[in-house]
Amino acid sequence: MNTDLSLVTLISEASILVQLVMLILLAASVVSWFIIVRKHKILKLSAVQASVFEDEFWSGADLSELYTQLSRRHIEREGMEKVFETAFAEYARSYKHSDDSAMLMSSVQRSMKVALSREEEKLESNLSLLATVGSTSPYIGLFGTVWGIMSAFTALGAVKNASLSMVAPGIAEALIATAMGLFAAIPAVIAYNRYAEKVDRLIGRYENFAEEFATILQRQSQRKTNSSKKTSSEKSQQTHETEA
Repeated sequence: MNTDLSLVTLISEASILVQLVMLILLAASVVSWFIIVRKHKILKLSAVQASVFEDEFWSGADLSELYTQLSRRHIEREGMEKVFETAFAEYARSYKHSDDSAMLMSSVQRSMKVALSREEEKLESNLSLLATVGSTSPYIGLFGTVWGIMSAFTALGAVKNASLSMVAPGIAEALIATAMGLFAAIPAVIAYNRYAEKVDRLIGRYENFAEEFATILQRQSQRKTNSSKKTSSEKSQQTHETEA
Protein backbone atom coordinates (compact mmCIF):
# COMPACT_ATOMS: atom_id res chain seq x y z
CA MET A 1 0.00 0.00 0.00
CA ASN A 2 1.56 3.26 -1.16
CA THR A 3 0.83 6.27 1.03
CA ASP A 4 1.25 9.76 -0.41
CA LEU A 5 2.93 11.87 2.29
CA SER A 6 3.58 14.96 0.17
CA LEU A 7 2.94 18.29 1.89
CA VAL A 8 0.12 19.32 -0.46
CA THR A 9 -1.65 15.99 -0.04
CA LEU A 10 -1.33 16.05 3.75
CA ILE A 11 -2.78 19.56 3.95
CA SER A 12 -5.62 18.85 1.51
CA GLU A 13 -6.62 15.65 3.28
CA ALA A 14 -6.43 17.09 6.79
CA SER A 15 -9.62 17.55 8.79
CA ILE A 16 -11.55 20.81 8.49
CA LEU A 17 -10.49 21.97 11.95
CA VAL A 18 -6.80 21.30 11.28
CA GLN A 19 -7.06 23.10 7.93
CA LEU A 20 -8.68 26.07 9.70
CA VAL A 21 -5.81 26.13 12.21
CA MET A 22 -3.30 26.09 9.35
CA LEU A 23 -5.15 28.93 7.63
CA ILE A 24 -5.10 31.03 10.81
CA LEU A 25 -1.38 30.42 11.24
CA LEU A 26 -0.69 31.27 7.61
CA ALA A 27 -2.61 34.54 7.98
CA ALA A 28 -0.75 35.34 11.21
CA SER A 29 2.57 34.68 9.50
CA VAL A 30 1.73 36.93 6.54
CA VAL A 31 0.55 39.75 8.83
CA SER A 32 3.62 39.47 11.06
CA TRP A 33 6.00 39.58 8.09
CA PHE A 34 4.19 42.62 6.72
CA ILE A 35 4.62 44.35 10.09
CA ILE A 36 8.26 43.25 10.33
CA VAL A 37 9.17 44.75 6.95
CA ARG A 38 7.13 47.92 7.50
CA LYS A 39 8.46 48.45 11.03
CA HIS A 40 12.03 48.01 9.83
CA LYS A 41 11.56 50.84 7.32
CA ILE A 42 9.82 53.12 9.83
CA LEU A 43 12.42 52.70 12.58
CA LYS A 44 15.32 53.09 10.16
CA LEU A 45 13.80 56.29 8.73
CA SER A 46 13.07 57.63 12.23
CA ALA A 47 16.68 57.08 13.31
CA VAL A 48 18.01 58.83 10.18
CA GLN A 49 15.61 61.77 10.63
CA ALA A 50 16.63 62.12 14.27
CA SER A 51 20.33 62.23 13.34
CA VAL A 52 19.75 64.78 10.57
CA PHE A 53 17.66 67.03 12.81
CA GLU A 54 20.18 66.83 15.66
CA ASP A 55 22.89 67.99 13.27
CA GLU A 56 20.70 70.92 12.18
CA PHE A 57 19.75 71.81 15.74
CA TRP A 58 23.29 71.78 17.12
CA SER A 59 24.79 73.52 14.09
CA GLY A 60 24.20 76.88 15.80
CA ALA A 61 21.22 77.95 13.68
CA ASP A 62 18.73 80.37 15.19
CA LEU A 63 15.82 78.50 16.77
CA SER A 64 13.21 80.78 15.23
CA GLU A 65 14.72 80.28 11.80
CA LEU A 66 14.84 76.50 12.28
CA TYR A 67 11.19 76.51 13.37
CA THR A 68 10.24 78.54 10.28
CA GLN A 69 12.08 76.12 7.99
CA LEU A 70 10.26 73.16 9.51
CA SER A 71 6.89 74.89 9.20
CA ARG A 72 7.45 75.51 5.49
CA ARG A 73 7.93 71.83 4.73
CA HIS A 74 4.80 70.32 3.24
CA ILE A 75 5.19 67.05 5.10
CA GLU A 76 4.06 65.98 8.52
CA ARG A 77 6.79 66.37 11.12
CA GLU A 78 7.56 63.30 13.17
CA GLY A 79 9.87 62.24 15.93
CA MET A 80 12.37 64.78 17.20
CA GLU A 81 11.18 67.39 14.71
CA LYS A 82 7.65 67.13 16.08
CA VAL A 83 8.85 67.49 19.66
CA PHE A 84 10.83 70.60 18.73
CA GLU A 85 8.00 72.13 16.70
CA THR A 86 5.40 71.57 19.43
CA ALA A 87 7.61 72.88 22.22
CA PHE A 88 8.83 75.96 20.34
CA ALA A 89 5.31 76.88 19.20
CA GLU A 90 4.14 76.74 22.82
CA TYR A 91 7.18 78.71 23.94
CA ALA A 92 6.55 81.40 21.31
CA ARG A 93 2.89 81.75 22.36
CA SER A 94 3.66 81.90 26.08
CA TYR A 95 6.68 84.17 25.63
CA LYS A 96 4.49 87.01 24.40
CA HIS A 97 2.03 86.88 27.28
CA SER A 98 4.05 85.87 30.33
CA ASP A 99 7.09 87.18 32.14
CA ASP A 100 7.06 84.33 34.65
CA SER A 101 9.83 81.93 33.65
CA ALA A 102 8.50 79.10 35.82
CA MET A 103 4.99 79.23 34.34
CA LEU A 104 6.37 79.52 30.81
CA MET A 105 8.61 76.48 31.19
CA SER A 106 5.86 74.50 32.86
CA SER A 107 3.66 75.07 29.82
CA VAL A 108 6.46 74.15 27.43
CA GLN A 109 7.33 70.95 29.31
CA ARG A 110 3.69 69.84 29.33
CA SER A 111 3.50 70.29 25.56
CA MET A 112 6.75 68.37 25.09
CA LYS A 113 5.50 65.57 27.32
CA VAL A 114 2.34 65.22 25.20
CA ALA A 115 4.38 65.27 21.98
CA LEU A 116 6.78 62.65 23.33
CA SER A 117 3.88 60.44 24.38
CA ARG A 118 2.35 60.60 20.90
CA GLU A 119 5.64 59.82 19.18
CA GLU A 120 6.17 56.90 21.55
CA GLU A 121 2.74 55.54 20.62
CA LYS A 122 3.62 55.77 16.93
CA LEU A 123 6.91 53.94 17.38
CA GLU A 124 5.34 51.19 19.49
CA SER A 125 2.34 50.67 17.21
CA ASN A 126 1.86 47.04 16.07
CA LEU A 127 4.63 45.77 18.34
CA SER A 128 1.99 44.25 20.60
CA LEU A 129 0.61 42.36 17.58
CA LEU A 130 4.04 40.85 16.93
CA ALA A 131 4.23 39.82 20.57
CA THR A 132 0.77 38.25 20.34
CA VAL A 133 1.67 36.28 17.21
CA GLY A 134 4.92 35.13 18.77
CA SER A 135 3.31 33.97 22.00
CA THR A 136 0.09 32.37 20.71
CA SER A 137 1.07 30.77 17.38
CA PRO A 138 2.83 27.73 18.94
CA TYR A 139 -0.23 27.02 21.08
CA ILE A 140 -2.60 27.36 18.12
CA GLY A 141 -0.39 24.98 16.13
CA LEU A 142 -0.23 22.59 19.09
CA PHE A 143 -4.03 22.61 19.31
CA GLY A 144 -4.24 21.59 15.63
CA THR A 145 -1.65 18.87 16.21
CA VAL A 146 -3.45 17.43 19.23
CA TRP A 147 -6.75 17.43 17.39
CA GLY A 148 -5.22 15.76 14.33
CA ILE A 149 -3.54 13.04 16.40
CA MET A 150 -6.79 12.41 18.27
CA SER A 151 -8.62 12.01 14.97
CA ALA A 152 -5.90 9.67 13.65
CA PHE A 153 -6.04 7.37 16.69
CA THR A 154 -9.84 7.45 16.71
CA ALA A 155 -9.86 6.26 13.11
CA LEU A 156 -7.20 3.66 13.97
CA GLY A 157 -9.34 2.24 16.75
CA ALA A 158 -12.20 1.62 14.34
CA VAL A 159 -10.28 -0.98 12.32
CA LYS A 160 -9.21 -4.46 13.36
CA ASN A 161 -5.91 -4.79 11.54
CA ALA A 162 -4.08 -1.50 12.24
CA SER A 163 -0.71 -0.65 10.75
CA LEU A 164 1.72 2.25 10.81
CA SER A 165 0.85 3.19 7.24
CA MET A 166 -2.72 3.85 8.33
CA VAL A 167 -1.88 6.21 11.20
CA ALA A 168 1.21 7.88 9.72
CA PRO A 169 -0.63 10.30 7.37
CA GLY A 170 -2.89 11.55 10.17
CA ILE A 171 0.03 12.17 12.51
CA ALA A 172 2.08 13.80 9.76
CA GLU A 173 -0.69 16.21 8.78
CA ALA A 174 -1.23 17.05 12.44
CA LEU A 175 2.45 17.86 12.97
CA ILE A 176 2.35 20.32 10.07
CA ALA A 177 0.21 22.57 12.27
CA THR A 178 2.93 22.68 14.93
CA ALA A 179 5.57 23.43 12.30
CA MET A 180 3.46 26.29 10.92
CA GLY A 181 2.95 27.64 14.43
CA LEU A 182 6.71 27.74 15.00
CA PHE A 183 7.27 29.26 11.56
CA ALA A 184 4.91 32.10 12.46
CA ALA A 185 6.15 32.55 16.02
CA ILE A 186 9.95 32.51 15.71
CA PRO A 187 10.35 35.50 13.31
CA ALA A 188 7.70 37.46 15.26
CA VAL A 189 9.51 36.96 18.59
CA ILE A 190 12.92 37.84 17.14
CA ALA A 191 11.54 40.95 15.42
CA TYR A 192 9.64 42.05 18.54
CA ASN A 193 12.72 41.85 20.76
CA ARG A 194 14.90 43.66 18.24
CA TYR A 195 12.38 46.39 17.47
CA ALA A 196 11.48 46.93 21.13
CA GLU A 197 15.17 47.63 21.79
CA LYS A 198 15.35 50.07 18.86
CA VAL A 199 12.19 51.84 20.01
CA ASP A 200 13.62 52.23 23.53
CA ARG A 201 16.82 53.74 22.12
CA LEU A 202 14.88 56.17 19.91
CA ILE A 203 12.61 57.24 22.75
CA GLY A 204 15.70 57.75 24.90
CA ARG A 205 17.16 60.04 22.22
CA TYR A 206 13.89 61.99 22.06
CA GLU A 207 13.79 62.40 25.83
CA ASN A 208 17.42 63.52 26.01
CA PHE A 209 16.78 66.07 23.27
CA ALA A 210 13.68 67.32 25.09
CA GLU A 211 15.68 67.83 28.28
CA GLU A 212 18.45 69.69 26.46
CA PHE A 213 15.98 71.81 24.52
CA ALA A 214 14.08 72.64 27.71
CA THR A 215 17.34 73.83 29.28
CA ILE A 216 18.02 76.14 26.33
CA LEU A 217 14.51 77.59 26.45
CA GLN A 218 14.75 78.03 30.21
CA ARG A 219 17.92 80.09 29.83
CA GLN A 220 16.19 82.28 27.24
CA SER A 221 13.10 82.75 29.38
CA GLN A 222 15.26 83.55 32.41
CA ARG A 223 17.04 86.26 30.43
CA LYS A 224 13.67 87.76 29.54
CA THR A 225 12.59 87.66 33.19
CA ASN A 226 15.81 89.32 34.32
CA SER A 227 15.50 91.94 31.59
CA SER A 228 11.90 92.70 32.62
CA LYS A 229 12.92 93.03 36.26
CA LYS A 230 15.79 95.34 35.31
CA THR A 231 13.49 97.50 33.19
CA SER A 232 10.93 97.70 36.00
CA SER A 233 13.66 98.62 38.47
CA GLU A 234 14.97 101.38 36.21
CA LYS A 235 11.47 102.79 35.72
CA SER A 236 10.86 102.73 39.47
CA GLN A 237 14.16 104.48 40.11
CA GLN A 238 13.34 107.16 37.51
CA THR A 239 9.94 107.66 39.12
CA HIS A 240 11.51 108.20 42.55
CA GLU A 241 14.04 110.64 41.09
CA THR A 242 11.26 112.60 39.37
CA GLU A 243 9.23 112.77 42.58
CA ALA A 244 12.29 113.92 44.47
